[in-house]
Amino acid sequence: MPVRKEKRMGLTVNWQNFDKLIMIKKLRKLVGEWWDIQMHFTDEKGYLRGVPSGQFFSPLNPISKAIVGDPTGFKLTMQDVKKTTIDASLTKKPKVVRNHSGFSALFVPLRVGGKNLGCVFADGFLSEHTKEEQQHQIKSFLFKVFGPDGEDLFPQIDDLPVLADKDLHYLCELIKLVVSEMLDTRAHLSRMKENLSSERKKVAKLKEELGDRFHFSKMIGKSQNMQKLYHMVEKICDSRATVLVRGENGTGKELISRALHYNSSRKKEPFLVVNCGAFNDNLLESELFGHVKGAFTGANRDKKGVFAVADGGTLFLDEIGDTSLSMQVKLLRVLQEGTFIPVGSTASHKTQVRIVAATNRNLEQMMAEKLFREDLYYRLNVITLDIPPLRERKEDIPLLINYFLNKHGSHLLADDDNKVPLNTKVLSHECLTKLLNYDWPGNVRELENEIERLCVIASLDDFPVPLEYLSARLLDSDQDTRVSASFTESTMLKESVEHLERAMIESALEDYGWDQVEVAKRLGIPKTTLLDKIRKYQLDKREMKKAS
Repeated sequence: MPVRKEKRMGLTVNWQNFDKLIMIKKLRKLVGEWWDIQMHFTDEKGYLRGVPSGQFFSPLNPISKAIVGDPTGFKLTMQDVKKTTIDASLTKKPKVVRNHSGFSALFVPLRVGGKNLGCVFADGFLSEHTKEEQQHQIKSFLFKVFGPDGEDLFPQIDDLPVLADKDLHYLCELIKLVVSEMLDTRAHLSRMKENLSSERKKVAKLKEELGDRFHFSKMIGKSQNMQKLYHMVEKICDSRATVLVRGENGTGKELISRALHYNSSRKKEPFLVVNCGAFNDNLLESELFGHVKGAFTGANRDKKGVFAVADGGTLFLDEIGDTSLSMQVKLLRVLQEGTFIPVGSTASHKTQVRIVAATNRNLEQMMAEKLFREDLYYRLNVITLDIPPLRERKEDIPLLINYFLNKHGSHLLADDDNKVPLNTKVLSHECLTKLLNYDWPGNVRELENEIERLCVIASLDDFPVPLEYLSARLLDSDQDTRVSASFTESTMLKESVEHLERAMIESALEDYGWDQVEVAKRLGIPKTTLLDKIRKYQLDKREMKKAS
């Protein structure tokens, strides 16, 4: 009999997943060790769940093994299980029954919202006050099913587990724990699917409002300076003008260049990246312009350079400030005339590639020191995009943390039809505060690396992730009491902290669909405290709707 799925209240449940729960495994083992009996569960129609091909998981005594291994014995046993499941669901109370073979079984109903989902049951034992009667019934059943061969099992009857009323009470309580665990897991799956659905709706709404400008870039940030940057990217993406992207290492200069390309009319054409600082002059010239066969030792064939390959598309020249003066002359020619000459060739080639250059160096100072050509600088600097460092947009840190936790700290929980990503990592309040107050010299790249590290070293039991799991450089930093001035123009600490607190709470409310219980857990504060702060900062959902 194949394992089926049960659908309730819009949720598809793979019943086999319940058998993988650690608590259920431990309780099943405990019941087996204490009383030498087995535990199973059924759906609302009495079909066994979480077992291969409808069979029992290794019955713990030879008589039960023989009975369920025989077609007639198995059929009669399943009829008992189905009937008792339905009876127990009607009475809504635990039920002790005796089956055809003479064994006792304890059934505990599994109900959600008034709906019957089946039973958890334990079987393979005798009741103390009917022990002799049951032993006689088992002998009769064995003879009926196996004939004279059944007598070979008679000596084993004396070894069957016998449970007193006190044992049955304990067993019932343990099964109730199993039921509670199953219901909690089911409720958690339901919440995760609802949250996933809510997140998908929010993403769809955001795309509707802002277009697809974040679709390829995966840029994250709602701070004012980042919104200005997004607006500028949207305005210039279809321009042919050269763009100079400036920013510190780790701020996302390549993401900006990809956003420019994939949101432009060139998006179906190539997008290529060259790190100018990764090559010496000879190799860089060959990489950019290509070479012909025999141009130098090892040039065994013609090779196209990226200016030729990216024709019609976008070429991102990273670390443009690391190029030599001689290379700058060759780049200037391409920018001015749209032509280049491969190494070892005399033929000029045309290209219609759009150039996006990036640097973290001070080109103005380099010009003053005669290390960067002025004519190339002004040719590159037609449009400049300055990416702010993370320390100047700290209100984006909670958004980035949440994104990286979902990216690196989630696993996929299969439920047959879907793969539901479950974020298994939550940061403690102290840990989050440390991350918010740190200046992040490595910017977004450093933040992502730190979150990925936390997700790797923190186990499922580390809930929430404690402060001491942070890297030593964060723990040793003296920035605990500092709050970035980007939150507010005021220099008052109290106002800056309140601004940060409001931003964190508002972001968490949006992320968790205004589920105040989940938000309180996420922020590591009591729900009553959260409610007070929602009122304090006027973040009531209805009020925000009115304001919008």
